[in-house]
Amino acid sequence: MLRLLRNIGQLATCPPDRPQSDAGLVEHAALLIEAGTVAWVGPESDLPEVPADVPVHDCQGGLVIPGLIDCHTHLCFGGWRGDEFALRLAGASYQEIASAGGGILSTVRHTRETSAGELQDKARDVLDQMLALGVTTVEAKSGYGLSPEAERRQLEIYRRLDTEHVIDVVPTVLAAHALPLEYAENRTDFLDQVCEQLLPTVAERDLARFCDVFVEKGAFTLDEGRRVLECARDLGLGLKLHADQLSDGGGALLAAELGAVSAEHLEYAGPEALAALAAAGTVAVSLPLASLYLREPFLDGRAFLEAGVNVAVATDFNPGSAPSFHLPLALTLACLNQGMTPQEALMGATTVAARALRRQDRVGSLVPGHQADLALIDAHDLNHWLYHFRPNACREVFKAGWPVHAAIGD
Repeated sequence: MLRLLRNIGQLATCPPDRPQSDAGLVEHAALLIEAGTVAWVGPESDLPEVPADVPVHDCQGGLVIPGLIDCHTHLCFGGWRGDEFALRLAGASYQEIASAGGGILSTVRHTRETSAGELQDKARDVLDQMLALGVTTVEAKSGYGLSPEAERRQLEIYRRLDTEHVIDVVPTVLAAHALPLEYAENRTDFLDQVCEQLLPTVAERDLARFCDVFVEKGAFTLDEGRRVLECARDLGLGLKLHADQLSDGGGALLAAELGAVSAEHLEYAGPEALAALAAAGTVAVSLPLASLYLREPFLDGRAFLEAGVNVAVATDFNPGSAPSFHLPLALTLACLNQGMTPQEALMGATTVAARALRRQDRVGSLVPGHQADLALIDAHDLNHWLYHFRPNACREVFKAGWPVHAAIGD
């Protein structure tokens, strides 16, 4: 079936083969969809002849962008941690809260105590709200179970949501997120459990596409992270790494050495790490909402881009350090605090984010052959959208060429 979108004020095609600084902007554009994929895109004045009975969607001079991709979230969790927000405002650090029994382990306790149905309903509600913002693909990490059974439960929820929800959910196993209390005195046994019991089951049952590890003071060491990631690689899982978020601990260098698809956070990564990431082709996933909430330095996006590293922009949605799934806000923060232009930021949440999920050949761009996931924004161009922040400027969302969400009143 054909569908024509016309009267587009500005269209961001976000081609996967362009520099991050070039979002492939087309003024006064049109876009033709066939069988769920982009068939033609360009200035409306160049539109080829189409059959008279083709459904036409008038975009009323708005901005059309690829469906946004949030390539780093912790979607499924029990409880919230608003009390820690007040503690941080009073001066407590992330590490101090964690050492007092808060932080990740607090969410682990709540997640283990919450039923699978309640967890799934909560995550589905978040996906509904993300879709309304123009998000069409979401990476979702486990890591709030920290036992084989509880980790599998999170990943099984992601599998069901991927099947039932219009948003594509890409699962990542983050079993080495923190050391659970029951293994506080025996780290080796916990890592044995992850590598010898959980990861083989995850790979055999195809419960995750990637494996992630939190390498940081108070979490896991470089050697421990290497062990988990090498095991995951041998099982055929793609590699990701929480790295250098609170200190320069060498996590980014490890990600580059192992050929990880992405290294995430990276606020404290040094020049040597930037060069290594560029050489390895590893995507740097920036998380400006986490920097905002933790009052930590923002990633220097300009330095990464100038070093030749692609920089994705994601939310890090989780109940503690980034309790917001507002990806458009993260894009504005990336412009204001990470030295990124609007085009670089948008590319970071579309084709670069797709690269961080190994999906850049099918989503994240509006070029012929790519899936027609797109959002219609109530703004005349990209600059205005990211400059004039609103609760939600997204008017409509299309998934594989079909309208799947419209703002009330449109």
